[in-house]
Amino acid sequence: MPATQSSRESTAQPQSLPGVPMRDLLAACAAAAAVSTPPRAPEPRRSGRVCEHREAA
Repeated sequence: MPATQSSRESTAQPQSLPGVPMRDLLAACAAAAAVSTPPRAPEPRRSGRVCEHREAA
């Protein structure tokens, strides 16, 4: 059975298409991560006491 046109196209290597530079892809990924990451929770507040350490004798 002879090969059809569609089977020949599927085995051919894809042609190079003008695309997005890797630099732009990485920048977009970093921007998406920055926007989708929630802010850090605030650190718990400490009491107003100041802890002073004494020097060892």
